[in-house]
Amino acid sequence: MNAIAKIEGWGNSHRPGWLDIFRVVLGIFITYKGFSFLNNIETLEMSIQGVNMSFVGISIAHYVVFAHVLCGPMIAFGLLTRIMCAVQLPILIGAVILVNFPKGFMSVGSHMELEASIITLAGVVIFMIFGAGKFSIDEKRRKEKEALGA
Repeated sequence: MNAIAKIEGWGNSHRPGWLDIFRVVLGIFITYKGFSFLNNIETLEMSIQGVNMSFVGISIAHYVVFAHVLCGPMIAFGLLTRIMCAVQLPILIGAVILVNFPKGFMSVGSHMELEASIITLAGVVIFMIFGAGKFSIDEKRRKEKEALGA
């Protein structure tokens, strides 16, 4: 058994039930941020322009919007949760380190964006380890697969 399967098995067996509610809230929040970025794409592009690469900034902005709008609902429903969290991981690391951290904690202009990014990053890491949980499409698919294999 490889290391990823061991981590997945451990995460599935040691998962508290309240994480299902947090997963749904996290997915809804990520979707909300995606649509918020979509409505204010210029602001997102300007905040990413700090990377000092104009075309790369525009490309990253569009990737962020696409990934948030696609992955948010899938995380909320618990469909391919670990993969969707892996897609979100580089976005959130970039949001914490490159975009929000220089603004600082509780800064007036950021509206607690750093704190929200850190909580979202922590949630994504948690669901990469623990998986979607008992009330998810992933769990339903796993049970159907076990029933067919047995």
